[in-house]
Amino acid sequence: MSLPASFLSAVNALIPRDRRFDDPLSTLAFGTDASFYRLIPKLVVRVESEDEVIQLLKLAGAERVPVTFRAAGTSLSGQAISDSVLIVLGDNWNGREIRHQGSQIRLQPGVIGAQANAVLAPFQRKIGPDPASINACKIGGIVANNASGMCCGTAQNSYQTLAGLRLVLADGAVLDTEDSASVAAFQASHGELLTRLADLGRQTRANTELAARIRHKYRLKNTTGLSLNALIDFDQPLDILSHLMVGSEGTLGFISAVTYDTVPDHPHKASALVVFPDVENCCRAVTVLKRQPVSAVELLDRRSLRSVQNKAGMPDWVKALSGTACALLIESRAASQGLLHEQLAQIMAAIAAFPVEKQVDFSEDPAVYNLLWKIRKDTFPAVGAVRQTGTTVIIEDVTFPVEVLAEGVNRLLALFDKHHYDEAIIFGHALEGNLHFVFTQGFDSPEQVARYEAFMQDVAQLVAVEFGGSLKAEHGTGRNMAPFVELEWGADAYQLMWQLKRLLDPQGILNPDAVLSEDPQIHLKHLKPLPAADEIVDKCIECGFCEPVCPSKGLTLSPRQRIVIWRDIQARQRRGEDTRQLERDYQYQGIDTCAATGLCAQRCPVGINTGDLVRKLRGRSATHQGAADWLAGHFATALRGTRLTLWAANGVRQLLGAPRLAKTSAALRRLSGNRLPQWTAAMPQAVQAIRVAPPSGDARPRVVYLAACVSRAMGPAFADREQTPLLDKTRALLEKGGFQVVFPEQLDNLCCGQPFASKGYAAQADGKRQELIDALLEASRGGLDPIYCDTSPCTLRLLQDGLDARLQLFDPVRFIREKLLDKLEFQPQEQPVAVHVTCSTQHLGEAQGLIDIVRRCAREVVVPEGIHCCGFAGDKGFTTPELNAHSLRSLKDAVQFCEEGISTSRTCEIGLSQHAGIDYHGLVYLVDRTSRARA
Repeated sequence: MSLPASFLSAVNALIPRDRRFDDPLSTLAFGTDASFYRLIPKLVVRVESEDEVIQLLKLAGAERVPVTFRAAGTSLSGQAISDSVLIVLGDNWNGREIRHQGSQIRLQPGVIGAQANAVLAPFQRKIGPDPASINACKIGGIVANNASGMCCGTAQNSYQTLAGLRLVLADGAVLDTEDSASVAAFQASHGELLTRLADLGRQTRANTELAARIRHKYRLKNTTGLSLNALIDFDQPLDILSHLMVGSEGTLGFISAVTYDTVPDHPHKASALVVFPDVENCCRAVTVLKRQPVSAVELLDRRSLRSVQNKAGMPDWVKALSGTACALLIESRAASQGLLHEQLAQIMAAIAAFPVEKQVDFSEDPAVYNLLWKIRKDTFPAVGAVRQTGTTVIIEDVTFPVEVLAEGVNRLLALFDKHHYDEAIIFGHALEGNLHFVFTQGFDSPEQVARYEAFMQDVAQLVAVEFGGSLKAEHGTGRNMAPFVELEWGADAYQLMWQLKRLLDPQGILNPDAVLSEDPQIHLKHLKPLPAADEIVDKCIECGFCEPVCPSKGLTLSPRQRIVIWRDIQARQRRGEDTRQLERDYQYQGIDTCAATGLCAQRCPVGINTGDLVRKLRGRSATHQGAADWLAGHFATALRGTRLTLWAANGVRQLLGAPRLAKTSAALRRLSGNRLPQWTAAMPQAVQAIRVAPPSGDARPRVVYLAACVSRAMGPAFADREQTPLLDKTRALLEKGGFQVVFPEQLDNLCCGQPFASKGYAAQADGKRQELIDALLEASRGGLDPIYCDTSPCTLRLLQDGLDARLQLFDPVRFIREKLLDKLEFQPQEQPVAVHVTCSTQHLGEAQGLIDIVRRCAREVVVPEGIHCCGFAGDKGFTTPELNAHSLRSLKDAVQFCEEGISTSRTCEIGLSQHAGIDYHGLVYLVDRTSRARA
């Protein structure tokens, strides 16, 4: 059924066109979350204010239109999808307020969990929930799912650490539990609802059998169904209501702000890995450790250890473990090192009597404990990486009472064997008896669906009935477990949940079929297809971890959505459908606006670089092979042409003035169909060609200076206070550090190949890269001299596919860090400095190195939050400027107190300067200005 015309008309009047999506590409892209379900919404609305949410809910209520809320879409159980109206959070939900020296924090629902912890870090505090998706998931989802994680258990989840809530009910009513005026108004308008909640609380507490069952269920980690513990933990209806919202998955209302009581984030920590000979001893040790000062205890069965034993960096002993081995990864944290050491001794003494097959002792060395946690964190992606194309990875989430954990593990293993899930693994948060089991599943045939259904029925009986555990501990009920809520809770509790749902959402418009459903087969419907698309991306599990670092997310598509659409195009083509319109839409949405910087690969659990797919697709339409060949063979001529163009543009600027040129350029770009680049005040001036003097009899150590083509062509902007070209500034700094600077022969002909690779001309890119490597070998005397590359993207391009082992290639950060710091004395400046860490600097592992160098040069350093990639992407800042503008839309506010910005890529600095309102320079400018040579 289509949405009512009157509803659509009212929404059109309320929400601007650029925040409403109803075209097939967009609705399919938004129809996917991290679960293995898919629903295609009829309308997607990006909301930017609470008032918009209120008005939308009133409209939806009047027309009985179902709505579903989504924050980051990392949920795993099908609770963030809709075939009606999907309401997603826009940019303006990122507010945070630190209170009482960090003991509380007020957050809007769009704040990413890791961002909340970052602003609390100076106070050595954090929010209690610590889900594995904390770098991607948002506060709205964390609260709505009562997400927990490795360390928070049941004591520090959102329910237990909730200090206040602001919510919008289905009828559009607003309640802020921390605002006395809001409370008074709500009590006046919704007194009957509050009375009914109080009555339900009294009835539930008076029902001793039901109350005891609720207390038992929440002794465990439990997110199955609604939070009935609110009815027995509280007697005030406002407290009941606010705690019912936790874990309600958007079925009872919209959470527009939450206040947390924060928890300590102890600075001292150590981890150990203890491998027991069998599951029984491992789980008996857990019951002992539960009484010890541990912050996390992660269980890994032998299957999970086997899944990662061949990965790079894994210690050899993992392969040698026995077939029945079972491990515990143990972490302890403390406020002081002395206290930590006391705790470690106490922990090891407590489990000393258990037989141990292998043990990695507690270590405070980050290299050691990071490797141990890598074993744990790589288990899930390890299963995803080996799954058959077309299947999905399912991660289930159950809780056994800790006292029967060993039997529960063994019974689960037996179910894997019974249903032939041979690749399935078990790991989890052992202290709480919370186990995740991961397996691959296809849904392409009735037989595959029947196998899954039989397995889940057995799991439900085992966990919920036989062991009295939880079918969902932290991933939320969603559609996945909605048919099993009554089985787990019993008829009385189940009917109580329905009473609450109908009381708070009488028309049933909020996220129907999530948490509670009258359809016993809902968990077997709308199963997501994962058809083959390309081997580069076929392992994608659509988790969404990539999205926070993508510069085009919110403008067009995210990496996850690019893969979703390309999968659909390929599947349609195999069915013989006409995909030409979808491909035309995808050209701009998926290909033209992708920065292809590969940051998504750093966040992806299975290491997918969606940019590789985009470059491959660009290669298919790269039809100007002749022009690319000419450019590769006449690069110096092209570079002279670039200088001439910049010189001419600057001449026109002098003639017309900058404002008139900018306006004229914008008009010409529009007339050209956006094919012509637009001139801005940040546009560089031309640089004179390098005059390379032959090496003299200089006795100083040599450094080969590889000046990138952009550095050879593009100088400072006309209004920049720094008018010295990067070439001259770099040469001066290298000489200050005691180096003799030499250049490769025929430098203007040389290029790393990046401009060709980014446009899909792989052969020309590889040819230019090899030509440059040969020239560098000659210039560096066979690798004897270090090579300084002044632009980090070029450095990365040369290093990515394996550089000749003889060459010592450095980007600016690494060279300054390793070769210059000990030769310079610094006098830090008082003026604040902004830092942009380029994508390539992140890939090179030099992000912290860059920040540390800038901190030597300036007393105050600003690293803008949430800007992971500037979106300039080589020349896209000229050809697709909206990508650069969108990526940097929050930059100006973030750097408003700075007078200068620092980066390591000349093209990035053009866009950064334009959108920040301050000049961005290469790192060498700041280092040179604040340093002098040591005596």
